[in-house]
Amino acid sequence: MKRRIFSGARPTGRQHLGNYLGALQNWVSLQDEYDCIYCSVDVHALTTLEDTSSLQTDIYEMMLDWLAAGLDPQKSILFVQSHVPEVMQLYTLLGMVTPLGWLLRMPTFKEKVKIQPYNVNYGLVGYPVLMTADIVIYKAEVVPVGEDQLPHLEMARAIARRFNNLFGDTFPEPQAKLTSFPMVLGLDGKEKMSKQLGNDIEIALSPEETIERVMTAVTDPARQYRNDPGHPEICNIYRLQGYFNPSQLDALAVQCRSAEIGCVDCKTLLAQKINSALEPFRERRAALAAKPQYVKDVLADGANRAQVIARETLTEVKQKMGLI
Repeated sequence: MKRRIFSGARPTGRQHLGNYLGALQNWVSLQDEYDCIYCSVDVHALTTLEDTSSLQTDIYEMMLDWLAAGLDPQKSILFVQSHVPEVMQLYTLLGMVTPLGWLLRMPTFKEKVKIQPYNVNYGLVGYPVLMTADIVIYKAEVVPVGEDQLPHLEMARAIARRFNNLFGDTFPEPQAKLTSFPMVLGLDGKEKMSKQLGNDIEIALSPEETIERVMTAVTDPARQYRNDPGHPEICNIYRLQGYFNPSQLDALAVQCRSAEIGCVDCKTLLAQKINSALEPFRERRAALAAKPQYVKDVLADGANRAQVIARETLTEVKQKMGLI
């Protein structure tokens, strides 16, 4: 019997290269090895999202990208978090056994408070509890994550362990499966690629738009002129070449250090390689976009399948807690 995986992403709309390399491709590859459940976590988004006018569009656009990238609704359960309301009930029940001190010490909570001091809401504090509910309601054993999410997963393990100690063995303690490309830097070469920071390259862009975005990227800050020798080890464009153009990577390093190739040439080559790699994805996405009802049907079916599992788990939890 296959082990079960759960993973989710906030509905940020069209996905960028960081999402694609850091999560999506990994999710696709896991489908043959695991029983996969993938979720658009719209309730999580509310902890930082004050304007929800584009939320439904963002969910749809993200799901288009997921499907076009190769997530298969015949192999995986794909759904929207709030469409399975049982997870919110479990979130409340797990909140009764989670010490407040655990949550207040979370590094990610402290970071969010600094970013949005005007909106330190209860959901922001309880984010790890809801994340735990997302995972354990499906009794997932494995969670594919980047290194930056490890503290949240360790919290999920601690909450599951505490519940099991209090009420009897119920949840598996989810194990991390680290992605092979855990973090993609943005066009600024400093921060993680993010739509919020505006340093991203959306994978659904046209070839022309992709070239335009790549050309704005910061490269080697020490290289001021075309004839200056480069330092590929500190250049984000070179890092991306490692994924999209691995066969030429060593040669590019030599050419960069000897100034045989300039930054504009290197960026042009990268843009060409990105466009070549994403061409099949973009064709599939266009075909899916032509039948929007299909995406809605996939999400409805996924929610129904997920709810069967969630209801069974929630009933077990309520019985063990003496609620029924």
